[in-house]
Amino acid sequence: MTTDANPARAADDDRGGGDGNGTPVGRRVVLGMLAAGAAGVAAAPALQRAWDSTLGAAAQNDPTGLTGLLPVGGGFRYYSVTSSVPHKDERTYRLTIDGLVRHHTTYRLADLRALPQTRLVRDVQCVTGWRVPGTPFEGVRLATLLDAAGIRPEAKAVRFTCFDGAYSESLTLEQARRDDVLVALRMQDKPLKHAHGGPVRLYVAPMYFYKSAKWLSGITLTERVEPGYWEERGYDVDAWVGRSNGRDDAPTT
Repeated sequence: MTTDANPARAADDDRGGGDGNGTPVGRRVVLGMLAAGAAGVAAAPALQRAWDSTLGAAAQNDPTGLTGLLPVGGGFRYYSVTSSVPHKDERTYRLTIDGLVRHHTTYRLADLRALPQTRLVRDVQCVTGWRVPGTPFEGVRLATLLDAAGIRPEAKAVRFTCFDGAYSESLTLEQARRDDVLVALRMQDKPLKHAHGGPVRLYVAPMYFYKSAKWLSGITLTERVEPGYWEERGYDVDAWVGRSNGRDDAPTT
């Protein structure tokens, strides 16, 4: 795992980070991707989808982070704080809810899909500046899962962990219970792809996108807010769009 002296270089959803163990991307490859990206924007939608797929795969093995300068799938960027992330599927994915709850619970993908689903359409705002307007997310309200687990009186916050083995996030219990906070299974009306944090990610609609932890695997009720990965590196714990991190972006709600 590598950290970045300037968190603004790699914060929100998808920039390729790494711990130096991956294969470096050479100058010719980067220039080639830039040229291919320009061609893809002008080409047919099928070619653009192929470009998105190719770049997403390259970004996961790019410790330089240069591929994060280019869009992956509808204007998003690929960010990761590790050099690689394991893939999870219907057979291997599990989401655990534990900590200060009465019932420790484990969900499979099929279990989450069987619960009532909520669809939200909001702009996605990255703290580094890029924005993707009108993005649909769909999934289970986090409050539904918390209620099912039975919140103990001493619980005041929620901590989220991820199967990349490094990333974490937190919300206050009040924030976590908002109607616009989802355990998301779909994005842009399609199942969440691995490059976008699939098969399950957190989605916190009114906050900068680093709060919407990808590759979600654990939800733990705690006595207090524990700063997440990027908050330990200088980002605001309360990440309201336009009201934090020294930015004045238009709200996403």
